[in-house]
Amino acid sequence: MLQTPQLAFLSRLPTFASLHHRDYRYLWTGSTFAGMGVWAMIVARGWLAFNLSDSSSLMVGVVTFAAMSPLIVAAPLGGLLADRFDRRKMLVVGYAVNLLQALMLAILIAFDAVQVWQVIAFAFISGCVRAIIMPSMQALVPNLVPRRDLLNGVALSGIAMHGSRIGGPGLAAPLLATVGVGGAFLLGAFFYALGIFFVLRVNTVSRGEVRSEQGMVRNLTEGLVYAYRHATIGLIILLVALHCSLTMSFESMLPVFSQRELGAGGSVFSVLIMATGGGALIGVLIIASLTGSRWTGWFLLATGLASGLTPIALAASSTLPLAFLAAAGMGASQATFMAITNTLVQSGVEDRVRGRVSSIYTMHAGGTMAFANLINGYLADQWSAPFILTITASMFIGLLLLLSLWRSTLRQIYRSGRVAPAYAT
Repeated sequence: MLQTPQLAFLSRLPTFASLHHRDYRYLWTGSTFAGMGVWAMIVARGWLAFNLSDSSSLMVGVVTFAAMSPLIVAAPLGGLLADRFDRRKMLVVGYAVNLLQALMLAILIAFDAVQVWQVIAFAFISGCVRAIIMPSMQALVPNLVPRRDLLNGVALSGIAMHGSRIGGPGLAAPLLATVGVGGAFLLGAFFYALGIFFVLRVNTVSRGEVRSEQGMVRNLTEGLVYAYRHATIGLIILLVALHCSLTMSFESMLPVFSQRELGAGGSVFSVLIMATGGGALIGVLIIASLTGSRWTGWFLLATGLASGLTPIALAASSTLPLAFLAAAGMGASQATFMAITNTLVQSGVEDRVRGRVSSIYTMHAGGTMAFANLINGYLADQWSAPFILTITASMFIGLLLLLSLWRSTLRQIYRSGRVAPAYAT
């Protein structure tokens, strides 16, 4: 099905070099559809919680926290599973569970039986599943593309995570305005079904190395020690935690921003999510076009600074076109920053622990976003979304510059665009 003239043509372009590899094409297609399902459900859950709670940003933050908090505890376990079992099968199981919970929410809505606590509970289930999916996905990509195409493969995978915000919310938005939020959940289930279909067509068996004689705790600890003893990887993970908590934790504030600052409802909320997705798509396509590591480090610094400036621009936007442009800039800079940091980590670790190190990356990214979204939702109700966006983004810019001046290791990454392989255990 993927052997189409269009994809054959794309795989000959440097920007889409990874699509030349058969199994990566199937993984990329499946994860893109699953990503659309994720974002359709994020929009649906956020708008449903906002309406069930009488327009409370705090409740949206609680739902977002429920969806992301499992990444703090469950991500290391997900990384261990990604090194113990076939990573393809872990993805399929995760997609299937999310498909079922989307259908159950749609049924509850159809019978007018949905309550806020149910939305929170299903969000938590989705977060647990995500804690399994993300390490498996990140660890699988390096097994499907050669090292020379790793940055390209990771960047194109960013389309599944970030660029899919176009398709998911784009199709969910008219459903929110017509058939209602239940239709958006059914849409998410449909996308997950497509994700399962394509991932099942991946032939490559991918797993790490878990020593059964060591026990679960010892194997989990091995991944933590591996990451934290490598100073450069530890520094990158710190940057990711700061970036995700201070610039990417805006989801709980978008509904109230759309309503109070732009005077609009759920459709505009979806449009802003779409704008971040569109920007992310452009950003990852640009980074995928880089054929060497020479400029990668400077792109890391530039996109980090842009990730701080664009939320400030969104906070200052008083009209939908300006807000749309600012949100697109946020998506482009944030997706590119995350693609580069993920590539640096993946290229610096051994495959035998890649799943566990990927889970630590995910734990710091998703875990900080969980708490930050909860706090930001509360603060947006107390003050205003533009004020919180401006303060947190300014903090990230200051911390990024401070770390760049303080740590010569970070400046070396800017110059070389790579991380020396880690072999310490």
